[in-house]
Amino acid sequence: MVARVEHTIWRVGHGRTLDLAARGALMAIVNVTPDSFSDGGLHNSVDAAVRHALSCVDQGAEILDIGGESTRPGAAEVSVDDEIGRVVPVIAALREKTDALISIDTYRAATAKAAVEAGAHIINDVHGLQREPDIAKVAAEHRSGLCIMHTGRGREKLADPIADQRQFLERSLAIAERAGVALETIVLDPGFGFAKESPEENMELIARFEELHDFGLPLLAGTSRKRFLGALTGRDAADRDVATAATTVALRLKGASVFRVHNVAINRDALVMADAMLATERRIAAMKDKTA
Repeated sequence: MVARVEHTIWRVGHGRTLDLAARGALMAIVNVTPDSFSDGGLHNSVDAAVRHALSCVDQGAEILDIGGESTRPGAAEVSVDDEIGRVVPVIAALREKTDALISIDTYRAATAKAAVEAGAHIINDVHGLQREPDIAKVAAEHRSGLCIMHTGRGREKLADPIADQRQFLERSLAIAERAGVALETIVLDPGFGFAKESPEENMELIARFEELHDFGLPLLAGTSRKRFLGALTGRDAADRDVATAATTVALRLKGASVFRVHNVAINRDALVMADAMLATERRIAAMKDKTA
């Protein structure tokens, strides 16, 4: 059985917490963008984004991750004003309609600040605090939850993928520490697909996922509809949900706690089965201890 992380109560913003001890949590992707790789334009208005987000809650999402800029390779950057204009009205509307946790998917400190002040509980930074380090100060000042993601974009990576994870994430955690971010607010994301150049590199990251528990922090997995799944299955982005669910099971059994997904329903069922397997392993282990 996989060793668990040192703390399993994730403290997020506005006085909220999420217990990750006994089961995994689903983070639903809500892109308020015209050009995201899988669902660009589908929820590109406040009303459409809110409807989609609420349907994700009905299907089992505990976190709604709101993004106003596509992170697909080659996507055009938007201005900070445009990003804020896309995401803040959605966050404000959702705070009135649901108790689900809300995450802001941004690397910009100004966007993060506007989002948490509008009601977001979590900041999810795909640049691991290293593009705009002031985002860590925003997280600390507002006591927000913080997802720190590894990326290989824009730099030379180490040959060993886990060594590169450690080098990058240790740098990110140092930024967080200097800003005064509390460890119990942090979740780490190995950044599947973000400059992981081949299916083999992504699969090695899955196979060696347990090694990331050395950080002693909860881990987030974001494999949903990624290109490496398409390379392995031959399916287009919108048809990769079954492959995504397979990785949800594999990574939950290896100790991931949070799963960022497009299709909540299929991953909910996958996660239920994985959690049931982990519960059974714990029960069997307890019985063996009693009889030892």
